[in-house]
Amino acid sequence: MVRKVADCRRSPCAMNCTLTISGEENEVVRAAAGHAVSAHGRADSPELREEIRAMLEDERLPAYPMAGPPPPEGEIFDL
Repeated sequence: MVRKVADCRRSPCAMNCTLTISGEENEVVRAAAGHAVSAHGRADSPELREEIRAMLEDERLPAYPMAGPPPPEGEIFDL
């Protein structure tokens, strides 16, 4: 399952909010709605949740989060 991302920097806001939330789609929508209510004064409504759902993006992770290439298959290494 592809994780979703809600990034406040991509929504119109006078506060210059930098919060980013990632996870499964329903978790992100629920958390982002709570944030919109508590931090931005929005009313929780089906319309708000649809607005959030429409702005979600797929999470993009680096191919190799560690420096350098991955170890050969099955090799154990220390971080």
